[in-house]
Amino acid sequence: MSLFISNAYAQSAGGQQGGGMEMLIMLAVFGLIFYFLLYRPQAKRVKEHKSLVSSLGKGDEVLTQGGLVGKITKVSEEKDFIEIALNDTNNIVVQKSSVTALLPKGTMKSL
Repeated sequence: MSLFISNAYAQSAGGQQGGGMEMLIMLAVFGLIFYFLLYRPQAKRVKEHKSLVSSLGKGDEVLTQGGLVGKITKVSEEKDFIEIALNDTNNIVVQKSSVTALLPKGTMKSL
């Protein structure tokens, strides 16, 4: 009909059949990538944090998630709370799970 526009024809329906095995292999590879890059490191961090929280005791110097540094004065086992002395006059009560790190002895004096 037109001199400059060529006719477009549909391609025949003879495409690749099957391909299920390649799809399963690709799905397995993505599963392994997910496990090793996302799940395993996070599970390791959670396990380390649980062991840190369970080892807290009176007299330990800790760093909380809010950035407060203090010494543990009282540990409540049944309620899962600890009391932290920030200095001689200020005490706060926080959940054990809010403790981020256990600091070496004498850290508060060096700050």
